[in-house]
Amino acid sequence: MTTVTSATAATTTSTTSSSSTASSGLNTDYEMFLKLLTTQMTNQDPTDPMDSADYAVQLATFSQVEQQTKTNELLESLTAQLGLMGMSEYAGWVGMDARSESPAYFNGTDAVTISPNPAIGATNTVLVVSDAAGNEVARETIPVSADAMQWDGVDSTGNLLPAGNYTFNLESYNNGTLLSTDPVETYNRILEAQGTAEGAVLVLAGGATVGTGSISALRDAN
Repeated sequence: MTTVTSATAATTTSTTSSSSTASSGLNTDYEMFLKLLTTQMTNQDPTDPMDSADYAVQLATFSQVEQQTKTNELLESLTAQLGLMGMSEYAGWVGMDARSESPAYFNGTDAVTISPNPAIGATNTVLVVSDAAGNEVARETIPVSADAMQWDGVDSTGNLLPAGNYTFNLESYNNGTLLSTDPVETYNRILEAQGTAEGAVLVLAGGATVGTGSISALRDAN
């Protein structure tokens, strides 16, 4: 099992936006400077032309602005390439199982792998399962352990539940006193990696989406 943490996509998106805004403003200044310099040269007094030193300073300034514009264009290109590299990495995750707090998809047959994390001091724990509408469909006492376990998709009476997305929470108790209720991480198959304005997201089996930074572990598909 490999632990993965990533904020690359979000950083790339923010950098691209800032770079594009700065470049746009600089291009406008560059064009305005060129128009002003051309107008000044066209309308100068032939009998009292611009001092050559002043002209040299303006040309040097013009050159600096031009170089900065080209530098910003290069940075935008590099940023875009880094974003594509990030998406290429996430594309390699497609087909793997990702662990996160997103709802788990039960296909009506295969058990779902869950990863509970009991509160410190818990003497007993209860797994609570809810359907996509938020209705509680199952409740069972499970071992006080952080080891991954299989949920076989049955309700509190032992009847098989229909295919769909299910959410898991863990109630941790100490001698009958509720310590906490915490979301349970689940493993879901990654179907697709997408780029959005907020960064890269992963589309999981069942249609749920999750940000790449919310993935706590990856494993080869069973």
